[in-house]
Amino acid sequence: MDFTYFRAALMAVALVISGCDNSPPTPPAQKAPATVLEGKTMGTFWRVSVINLDSSKAEALRQKVQSQLDADDQLLSTWKNDSALMRFNHSTSTAPWPINEAMADIVTESLRIGAKTQGAMDITVGPLVNLWGFGPDKQPVKTPDQAQIDAAKVRTGLKHLTVINQSGSQYLQKDIPDLYVDLSTVGEGYAADHLARLMEQEGIARYLVSVGGALSSRGMNAEGQPWRVAIQKPTDKENAVQAIVDINGHGISTSGSYRNYYELDGKRISHVIDPQTGAPIQHKLVSVTVISQTALEADGWDTGLMVLGPDKAKEVVREQGLAVYMIIKDGDGFKTWMSPQFETFLVSGKN
Repeated sequence: MDFTYFRAALMAVALVISGCDNSPPTPPAQKAPATVLEGKTMGTFWRVSVINLDSSKAEALRQKVQSQLDADDQLLSTWKNDSALMRFNHSTSTAPWPINEAMADIVTESLRIGAKTQGAMDITVGPLVNLWGFGPDKQPVKTPDQAQIDAAKVRTGLKHLTVINQSGSQYLQKDIPDLYVDLSTVGEGYAADHLARLMEQEGIARYLVSVGGALSSRGMNAEGQPWRVAIQKPTDKENAVQAIVDINGHGISTSGSYRNYYELDGKRISHVIDPQTGAPIQHKLVSVTVISQTALEADGWDTGLMVLGPDKAKEVVREQGLAVYMIIKDGDGFKTWMSPQFETFLVSGKN
């Protein structure tokens, strides 16, 4: 989705950071050249790091990556009126709407996580996202009043959206004409997974791919070590590291309330909207990082947990057995919490 902000709270760690690993250094002979490709998509940035790629094939791979991501954006964007998603949103029909398999998979996973988070991860929250100025609509000049919020909430709700699989075809159906689906909460994760599949198709076995705040990896990095990712400290003023994890073979995504916001009526307005209140979150949870089998799944969970706040999120994490790392505002500073499942991935950053 053509985001207007960069939600990159994760950074690839190309080299082992001093003091965070006791393993012996890899002999120089085992090092392999790394090729890094970069570009823009969905209003954010993509990055692909590949080991042992023939330099003559780098430009061809970059073009394939960009072409695939452009197609993903054309499928999922709420900023392009002719995208597949916006054609569905603009339609007032409540009949089954034909979609491709990718869209069906994304929405199905989103609905599943939405149910597991008690509706906190809600892909129908688009009217509220737009009302608060984080969608294609312009930023409001004054804080939306309760009547505006209530009017937008009437047009939301996961119960109004259904995925239909019938005779090998997929459909999306809404039961209210003006339901508006916004997949920005999972788009980066889906795109990162899609890039990982592209690497596999190209016969590439050692890579780290990222789209915005979602990453996926396989194999070893240029140092012959597992790919590592740094979780940033919750600030928009520096790229300081809070923790480092080894995600080899998994997807990871972070949602934070400190990266995308604006000031309105003397208050900081976060892009994370609570579907129940219809307003930006106000609790003390400022960052959630999730490691999962896929970046799409991680991307969905981090949003839902972020909306729930620290206490309710911890309950869901324990119930679902998720690998989660949270950063919580504590007075003038921050405190961290992680699940036992997340701790198994941790390289540096334990309290």
